[in-house]
Amino acid sequence: MNQYELAERMGRPVKTVNEIIKGKEAVTPTTAVQLERVLGIPASFWLERERLYVQALTAIEHEQKLDVWAQTWLIQFPIKALQKLTWIPKAEGPAKMVAALLSFFGVATPDEWTSVYIGEQLQTSYYRISLAHITQHGALSAWLRKGELQAKELNVKPFDRKIFTENLVAIRSLAHQHPPEFKEQLQQHCAKAGVAVVFTQCLPKTNVSGVARWINNGQTPLIQLSGRYKSNDHFWFTFFHEAGHILKHGKKDFFIEGVAELPLDQEKEREANEFAANYLIPARDYKTFVSQGDFSESAIIRFADLVVTHPAVVAGRISHEGFIHYSEAASFKIKVDILAECD
Repeated sequence: MNQYELAERMGRPVKTVNEIIKGKEAVTPTTAVQLERVLGIPASFWLERERLYVQALTAIEHEQKLDVWAQTWLIQFPIKALQKLTWIPKAEGPAKMVAALLSFFGVATPDEWTSVYIGEQLQTSYYRISLAHITQHGALSAWLRKGELQAKELNVKPFDRKIFTENLVAIRSLAHQHPPEFKEQLQQHCAKAGVAVVFTQCLPKTNVSGVARWINNGQTPLIQLSGRYKSNDHFWFTFFHEAGHILKHGKKDFFIEGVAELPLDQEKEREANEFAANYLIPARDYKTFVSQGDFSESAIIRFADLVVTHPAVVAGRISHEGFIHYSEAASFKIKVDILAECD
């Protein structure tokens, strides 16, 4: 049966039948029924062939786009580092790497990645921050995304400011004792108060030490820590600094610590620093301690016991403020390594 006879039997123009055969015209349910009646082949057969054809065309078009994106988008990311950490799977060829990266970010195209993670107002205008002018914005966006994925794995209750404030007392005691399982205990104390705390290995050259932000449309505060400086005094100060942001500042604020290229709200950073410093060492006690001028090892240990904090916290602060050399503080510090690779 030629096209002319088929068109006549279907009651369709020859041109339309020709375009259907060439794949330029879709096989609609009506067309499928007509073909069934004329050729005796079920309509479901023709509709399935149409579905497979459209799917194949879409795959080819998408593959072509992946090749283009591989040349312009892929280069923004530390692919080898992401694969080494198993954040994305190893893939053969740039196009498959792009596909893996899009799946990791949970976006359809690089345009959506830009809108969600890089645009002038990060996270579709929810946050007051932009990563557009950050040199390592690809790596930093991947680090932030990993924190989101880690937070999804936690069982976090609805946020309760009162419980979080109360639990900070227990967390302060945790900072004092610094047991081997401190990370798990910290996560548990915070999760009970509705705060997600995650520990994310830092990617090379991102230099980020911590982040405080709200996820789930402003319902859940997230504190993401890298352990960049690998010592307990820095770790606990960073945590309490981010906790200060959560308690004192708005849900639309997004705080990234350690990235020099990002502009900071100096007043809010001062408030968070003050919160962390005074929570770890009460201001009045600290003032008395430094006024005495005794910064010997025994004096530091006695004072740390008095205010129930770790000696490294005391030594770290007085070295930061110039009362002792940083090398003198080093002996008090405990190594905290959550596989950070920042430089």
